[in-house]
Amino acid sequence: MDHPTVGILHPGSMGAAVAACAASNAAAVLWCTAGRSAASAVRAERFGLEPVPTLEQLLDRCDLVISLCPPAAAEDLAREVAAHRFDGVYVEANAINPERTLRAVDLLAATATVVDGGVVGSPPVGGKTPTLYLSGPADATARVEELFASTDVLTKTLGTEVGQASALKLAYAAFQKTSRVLVALAVGVAREHGVDQELIEVASKRTGSYLSEPGYIAKTAARAWRWGPELEEAGDMLAAVGLPPEMLRAAASTLARWNDAKDDGELTLTDALTRLAHP
Repeated sequence: MDHPTVGILHPGSMGAAVAACAASNAAAVLWCTAGRSAASAVRAERFGLEPVPTLEQLLDRCDLVISLCPPAAAEDLAREVAAHRFDGVYVEANAINPERTLRAVDLLAATATVVDGGVVGSPPVGGKTPTLYLSGPADATARVEELFASTDVLTKTLGTEVGQASALKLAYAAFQKTSRVLVALAVGVAREHGVDQELIEVASKRTGSYLSEPGYIAKTAARAWRWGPELEEAGDMLAAVGLPPEMLRAAASTLARWNDAKDDGELTLTDALTRLAHP
């Protein structure tokens, strides 16, 4: 196995942790400091990532880059990388729908090889082991699998068709994230009528019901700024194949009520429900 130089675009909570796992099989893992926040710098340092001052310098040094950013920024980032004529492997691992992934391929195809990726699970810290699903050219997906061999990021290649990994990621997100939004609505309306504890007791009789875990509502609120755009992407995917996207759009609209709770680790259940009812 070769030991490529890898770049992470950009080191958010998921990206930094995934990049740190890649370091096990890489010559170096780089991140670009230009335009990034102090929090990004702290996170990158904690995970042992090597800073470089510009995107151009990062791309000049890297054999493979991983794009993990908010969904809205994915195409702009691909366009910026394409402008520098990056000629390595570009892993499009953002939570975007397959049509947008294919647009990223079109942007980069002149010089780079694009692998479609989708991360399912929590960041690989504290013993957690997310799966990075892959699709695209076989030789390129094999390189990504080698990069994460024997790390806490599991990999599975779905096939050679770009868009498969994105579709799987958003199909799972459509259920997983929307179900948590429905929990918040159910507990919220039950609380208004003084029956929320009864609701939780009823739900706890069913194995694995999110309704029996109301504490997760606060975590959902803190992540809403990221989950909302992801559900909008999933809605676009449904619409593209003729399925109704309204429920996912409504869930994204509900999540938007929590946008000001961004990454608030101190948020309580009561705070989250109050913000949901009185944005």
